[in-house]
Amino acid sequence: MNLLSSLFGPPLPALNANELSEKLKNGKRPLVIDVRQPEEYSAGHIAGSKLIPLGELGKRVNELPKDKEIICVCASGSRSRSATKLLVNAGYNAFDMKGGMFMWQRAQLPVKKGTSA
Repeated sequence: MNLLSSLFGPPLPALNANELSEKLKNGKRPLVIDVRQPEEYSAGHIAGSKLIPLGELGKRVNELPKDKEIICVCASGSRSRSATKLLVNAGYNAFDMKGGMFMWQRAQLPVKKGTSA
């Protein structure tokens, strides 16, 4: 075990914006959890994503299916890493979307505005 793994644990499962976009287009659609605040979500989110702010995730984890891939998204990747770690430790098949909505928009992928998924 290297020093980083011993300090921080194994690396978290992750994917990038284009990989998530492909998953959403093909086959089994993962559940996308947006862990930002409601005003951030309203300003622009991935269509079909479910808003669960990071501060509420621990209390609402029972709302999530254990039999489906879960992709965590935030603005830049920091909160989604924390959410992914929480879910992986709770036994979920969770992934962090690296770079968050910043990278999603940079890849020129579609963004939905408003409060509905």
